[in-house]
Amino acid sequence: MINYDQQLAFLVKNALAEDIGDGDHSTLSSISPTAQGRAVLKIKEEGILAGVAVAEKIFRMVEPGIVFTANKKDGGEMRYGEEAFSVAAKVHTILQCERLVLNCMQRMSGIATLTKTYVKKLEGYSTRLLDTRKTTPNFRLLEKEAVRIGGGLNHRFGLFDMIMLKDNHIDYCGGIEKAIEKAYAYVQTTKRPLKIEVETRSIDDVKRVMATGKIDRIMLDNFTPDLLVEALKIINGRYETEASGGINLNNIEAFAATGVDYVSSGAVIHQARSLDLSLKAALINK
Repeated sequence: MINYDQQLAFLVKNALAEDIGDGDHSTLSSISPTAQGRAVLKIKEEGILAGVAVAEKIFRMVEPGIVFTANKKDGGEMRYGEEAFSVAAKVHTILQCERLVLNCMQRMSGIATLTKTYVKKLEGYSTRLLDTRKTTPNFRLLEKEAVRIGGGLNHRFGLFDMIMLKDNHIDYCGGIEKAIEKAYAYVQTTKRPLKIEVETRSIDDVKRVMATGKIDRIMLDNFTPDLLVEALKIINGRYETEASGGINLNNIEAFAATGVDYVSSGAVIHQARSLDLSLKAALINK
């Protein structure tokens, strides 16, 4: 498991270092280091708001004594013209954090908004939405947080918190049974609390997994809804089930109607469009 606060601090520290380098010379050259200011996050597009809590953490990492007032909460609907939060701090702090705050919130709000659209399609069904590892390098923490804010569930965070035997693992290992046996032995030997999921590509794969056992979840990859129904009858509730591959807004309900436990979609992250937000500053005193 990851430590969210530690990972966020690491992300913010490196992002600020990337942006500021040896100094924010625009600000250093034109603004007194003692100048105090106030900034307001203005919403310019409808959607689901995400990243308010992250914005506060970014500002506080640079200046712990800021006054941060949240007018809206993460996960709430946002409309054009609303103000999400205000922050009172040194002008240097506001200007140094501005772009990072906006980049995070615009991206997160876009993901949360698209995720909510998917989740609404699942209303009335028992199926839940999972994200994937198809994320932006070094930004996975906040992309997955945005999925959670939008109502989706996070799949494994990385390669370290779950065993997922996908097609390449199975092919390199020499077969689905062999891969499962090795993974199960690994968990028993290392005593790590790791769940085992195995990808299946056909009904025959499903039957072979059922005969082998020793797993926690079966991924049904690129199964049509009709084929998924057939597979679920074979599994008969013995293991968690996940449908994956080609799932989108147009067909997600057809998959949910089969009764599969989860549908996973990388699209909620990699197809999301950043939403329009702006941070406007008003000088308090010079």
